[in-house]
This record gives sequence, C-alpha cells and structure tokens, in this order.
Amino acid sequence: MRKALGTAGLSLAAALLAASPAPAQQEPIKIGEINSYTAIPAFTLPYRNGWTLAVEEINAAGGVLGRKLEVVSRDDGGKPEDAVRIAGELVEDEKVALLAGTFLSNIGLAVADYATHNKVLFLAAEPLTDAIVWQKGSAYVFRLRPSTYMQAAMLAEEAAKLPAKRWAMIAPNYEYGTSFVAAFKQLLSARRPDVQWVGEQWPANQKLDAGPTVEALIETKPEAIFSAEFGGDLVKLVREGTTRGLFTGRAVVSALSGEPEYLDPLKDEAPRGWIVTGYPWYAIDTPEHKKFLAAYQKRFNDYPRLGSVVGYSTLKAIAAAIAKARSTDTQKLIAAMEGLPVETPFGRIVFRAVDHQSTMGAYVGKTAVENGKGVMVDFHYDDGKNYLPTDAEVAKLRAAN
Repeated sequence: MRKALGTAGLSLAAALLAASPAPAQQEPIKIGEINSYTAIPAFTLPYRNGWTLAVEEINAAGGVLGRKLEVVSRDDGGKPEDAVRIAGELVEDEKVALLAGTFLSNIGLAVADYATHNKVLFLAAEPLTDAIVWQKGSAYVFRLRPSTYMQAAMLAEEAAKLPAKRWAMIAPNYEYGTSFVAAFKQLLSARRPDVQWVGEQWPANQKLDAGPTVEALIETKPEAIFSAEFGGDLVKLVREGTTRGLFTGRAVVSALSGEPEYLDPLKDEAPRGWIVTGYPWYAIDTPEHKKFLAAYQKRFNDYPRLGSVVGYSTLKAIAAAIAKARSTDTQKLIAAMEGLPVETPFGRIVFRAVDHQSTMGAYVGKTAVENGKGVMVDFHYDDGKNYLPTDAEVAKLRAAN
C-alpha cells in the first residue's frame, strides 16, 4: 500500500510539473525594435530581412543563455513623436530588455533621449548623426553604423586628391544633412586650406524641387559638388542635374550614393565617376561576406542591401552583448557592450568604451554603369577605427554629458 501511494504521489507531481508554466529563464528575451518601415521602405525592409535572418540563426543555435530571442517590431512612420510613444509602450507594456533600430537621425536622437531618461539601453542601428554618441551621447546609447563624421572623413580623404578648389554642396535640411556637411567641410578644409565653399542648397528632406535647386548650384560656378542627398531626392538630383549639365566637367562626391537602396532605382541613369560610400555586395570577396551573402540569398531569394547588413549586425551585436553579460540587466549589458567585439559581414567590429560608437567601416569607390545598372567600381573598405577622433577629442565632445 505504501508503495502504491508513493507511485501515485510521483505521478501527481509529474502531472503538476507538466501543467505548470515554463520557468522564467525559458521565456524568450524580448528586443524592442523601432524603424521607419512605411516611410523609408527601400532601406528598412531589407534591414528587417537582415535582423530576421540573424534571429533565426541565433535561435537555431540554441538562443542566448538558453533562451530564444524575440523581436517586437514597430513602425514609427518617420515621426519622432510616434517613435518615442512606441518606445514607452515597448518598455512598459512589452517588457523588452532593450531598444534597437531607427533610421532617421532626428528619430534616433528622440529615442536616445527617451532611453537615457528612462535608463534603458538603446542600440541605434542606422541614424548617422554624430550627436547621438558625442554631443548628446549617454551611457545608455550605442551606435552601429559609421557616423556622418566617419563617412565624411573617408570621403574628404578622396576629395582632397582632386584638383578642385571651388566647392558647392547640397544636403537635406535636417540633423543628418547638416552634420554631414559640417563634418565634410571641416575635414576637407583641414586637408586642403585652399578650398573655397561657394554655394549651399538645403532642400527639405524628400521634398527637393530639383529644377531651381540645380540652377542655383550652377550659378555658383563650382568645380566640384558634395551631396548628402538620398532616396527619391537623389534620383531627382541626378536626373535634373544630368539634363541641365550640372555634373559636366565637375567632380561629385556623394555620401551613401553607392548603396544599392539608392543606386539601383537609377538603373542606366546612374551617374558615372562619382566618389561615393556604398555597398558593392556583388564584388566583396571576403569569407565573412560570402557566408552572409549565401545565407541571405538562400533565405530570401534576393540580394542584400546595406540595410540587410545593418539589421543582421544589429541583432548579432545584441546577442553577443547578452551572452557576455550573462544577463539582461541594463547595467550589465552596458558594461558588456563597452569594448564588445562582434563578427559581422564586414568583419569584426568593436564598440568603443569611450563613446559607444562601433568601428564598423564603409566601402568607398566610384559609380559606374554596367549591364544597364549602377554599380560601384575601384572600391576599397575603410575600417571605421581609422576615422574616429581620439579619446581626448571625444571627451571634449561629450563634456556636457
């Protein structure tokens, strides 16, 4: 009888265990992700594919700390106020471990401000403004992509080799554009004190009135042009500038214009000979990129854009941070991310402790047209660590914080 009772007790215990919820450590780790999916689909939809692939790879390998990663993704519609509201919902309602993403610099700064005041870690994936890690940087904010300063330094290095002295510029009139132009001017003038800045055009973002703008640039009689335009405004600038002869006999240095998100829509209208930063996915011959390219094409039956690399690397960085911290506690995650090495399709990067900026670099080359499509040629990879200010310079930039 005692044996029968013992057996019954064990059976009851087993049944209760099976019926009880899984222990907390087996619940997924939630990542709150915010981006401008409807406002900037050319970049953000490939970006979403990138982080989707990374999450699938991480979870297939057992997750992190024995737990799956779950991305709770929201669309900010390109509006800073919506992004901040969504950030609050993700933290308070969804109980995410950290925030990640954003595209536009003004939105990235808004979410960074929320993260700082609410003591939540935020990994800014794409916003390029220098302020997010320097003038307005905080302990809670990290950034993945090379900043406006870093890319401006890469482009100024090439621009300084040109004979041109008279420069005009065009950029969207918001945080990204103004910071890119300021950095490029500073860095090129330092290398070439003989440079003169003869004209500036500041159209509203994605509202370029191409005809009058191109004519205004022509009137300044520049020998070279710097552009930070992207998306639909870049297409308008290229088409109208070509029609009106803006680029004839002039060098052009153009940020981001070698990224397939912005180069592909131009097809055989793509400019020739522009010096650009971009992503020549079709010709990168490194083991890390070949592995990523094969996995991406197999999963999505499509080629990656730069957004794909950014999304993939963002989630790989988050997983590496959680694994190193052995926790989702914010302070432990911050400590883990400072100096954190991460393997990406562009090779190993490191998040600097001094300013939380990653050392991810960029490809710099020239535009050309091959088989009726815009491509990058004569390109090389500039390692981001070589285009960052020193620790002492960063200390001055972050003095207010």
